[in-house]
Amino acid sequence: PVLFFRVCSAGMPLVVLCGFPCSGKSRRAKELSEYIAGASGGKKVHLVGDEALGVQRNRVYADSQKERELRGTLRAAVERKLNKEDVVILDSLNYIKGYRYELYCLVKHTQTPHCLIHCITAPEISSVWNSSREPESQYTQEIFDALVQRFEAPDSRNRWDSPLFTVQKDDTLPLEDICNAIFHRKAPAPNQSTQSQPLSSTNYLHELDKVTQDVVTAILNAQKTSVPGDVIAVPGAHEKISFRLKIHLACLYFCPQSSPHILK
Repeated sequence: PVLFFRVCSAGMPLVVLCGFPCSGKSRRAKELSEYIAGASGGKKVHLVGDEALGVQRNRVYADSQKERELRGTLRAAVERKLNKEDVVILDSLNYIKGYRYELYCLVKHTQTPHCLIHCITAPEISSVWNSSREPESQYTQEIFDALVQRFEAPDSRNRWDSPLFTVQKDDTLPLEDICNAIFHRKAPAPNQSTQSQPLSSTNYLHELDKVTQDVVTAILNAQKTSVPGDVIAVPGAHEKISFRLKIHLACLYFCPQSSPHILK
């Protein structure tokens, strides 16, 4: 446990579960959460998922727009909780491979390891488990069948689905293997699409000059057809500005202190 805790301290991973509705994902998530918390000496584990958000499943999964918003909410919750101290477990359907790729890009950006646990059950078994739930927690049969049909099974050959652990309903969750995979592996290296690149001093001055030129040009062009008091749009600004008097090019470039008296 002491060695495990020291490895955990290096960087906290994201564990993603996926599977059919009512395939045992929440049970596996709780089991893994309790194991990690115990083995790491009480390390904090965040469980993020539909249940934690109080999602009304039938209303959300019957509407593609609401479902898209839910995925965005879950992703944002994961992003807020990812840090160097805690473990995050995402307990949801996660049945779209494109969404799993988004989560992979997120861990690349935060430079933390991750893994995927696929809870495998036959649709018939999951349907029985669904019907045994409390009525308010059940999926309608129509929604259940649609989600099963849309499920995109993970493939360990895809980097965003790897490392992948597949768990049948009667299998023992390979807790040690999962922890070895997420705590003893290096985080995926960030790339230009997932990491913000700081501007060098040369680039900064070039960008600043370009933005200044755009603003100056917009103001000068607006003056050709405007009179003092008119409102114009400036590139990169959310609010429009109004003129109090005509501005010369030299004033725009060399007299920034005068701006409050000229622009409003």
